[in-house]
Amino acid sequence: MSPCDKYHAKGRKPYKMVLQLIKIIFITIQLVLFGLSNQMVVMFKDENTDTFRHLFLQDYQDETDGFAVHTQSHVYQHINYAIEQYLTLPQKAVGRYAYVLGAMNGSALSLCQRYYKKGSIDPLNDTFNIDPHVTIDCIGIDPPPDPSAPLPEHYKNFTLKFHKLINVTIEFKLKAINIQTIINNELPDCYTFSVTVLFDNRAHSGKVKISLRNQAIITECRDPSVSGHKENYMRVAFDVLVALVCGLSLALCGRSILRGIILQNEFVRFFRQSLCRSVCLGDRLEFINGWYLLLIISDVLTIVASFIKIGIETKTLASYDVCGILMGTSTLLVWVGVIRYLSFFQKYNILIVTLRAAFPNVIRFCCCAAAIYMGYCFCGWIVLGPYHAKFR
Repeated sequence: MSPCDKYHAKGRKPYKMVLQLIKIIFITIQLVLFGLSNQMVVMFKDENTDTFRHLFLQDYQDETDGFAVHTQSHVYQHINYAIEQYLTLPQKAVGRYAYVLGAMNGSALSLCQRYYKKGSIDPLNDTFNIDPHVTIDCIGIDPPPDPSAPLPEHYKNFTLKFHKLINVTIEFKLKAINIQTIINNELPDCYTFSVTVLFDNRAHSGKVKISLRNQAIITECRDPSVSGHKENYMRVAFDVLVALVCGLSLALCGRSILRGIILQNEFVRFFRQSLCRSVCLGDRLEFINGWYLLLIISDVLTIVASFIKIGIETKTLASYDVCGILMGTSTLLVWVGVIRYLSFFQKYNILIVTLRAAFPNVIRFCCCAAAIYMGYCFCGWIVLGPYHAKFR
């Protein structure tokens, strides 16, 4: 019986349905609030990565596809340019960055080249002799303690072994603070960026590809102080409220599942004792409501995501991605659960029953279509892939 039928027959009020509708509203609001905060986090990372490319890659353009150099002098020029930009970063960068001293093997910046232990290539005689073991040669560079002091220049004597060179890397770390979170009445996050400038020469094709990778780690700021900032207890209280509502929903759905299992056992016992017949698995599953299992999974994910979100807002955790995955999955499941309540209406129920009956045939069709599509993909990849840059 549906909640409406139970109300008309027994006068039982649909508490569980009302709770689920309230839960949908709360979870959606929580998702939107977290999405706005997470958007600023991702935007800050992406904008800093783009800034680093413009700062440390010489002649870099946003529309550049396959940024590379082709002469030895240009390789040295780009390496020296990146290091000089790093050493003079406080005077040139618009943003506020701080060096992380001693982060790269005791130095602030590490310049390394990786090359084959032994490499001899003679295209004239079509001969080569290569030892595939890789040797790493590195030097450390530190910025001057006083901005007016002369910059170190010993790195300009770093000689590259182009005939057996694999790649050159420039690695360093920078610190920054994301203060735009104040807009949402949140305390700023502190970031540590691990930047790597890569000069890739693995192909030895005469083209050295240049790229910049940036990995961000969010840490808790020390002694945060914002004038006029009020502690945002409302967000934490709302997250606790969402967790409590989901906990109540979890208890009610779990009770319904437990009652179904008890009724199932009584049904199986009756058939075995009175009719001497066993009950198949399909008939047993009729006593377990799959929608309740869906809601239980959604409630568990939401409760875990709510506590992670509380940790993020109190600056004790920084698991934005994990929280986003859990919260997004739980919201998806809880909205899918709305279909159950639509089935209480006759017109919607006809559509849902039709979809349920057609689902096995749809899956079979998708399997056949996927087999044809995979064959087409492999054929197109081997025939056309080598001649198009997007397939390489």
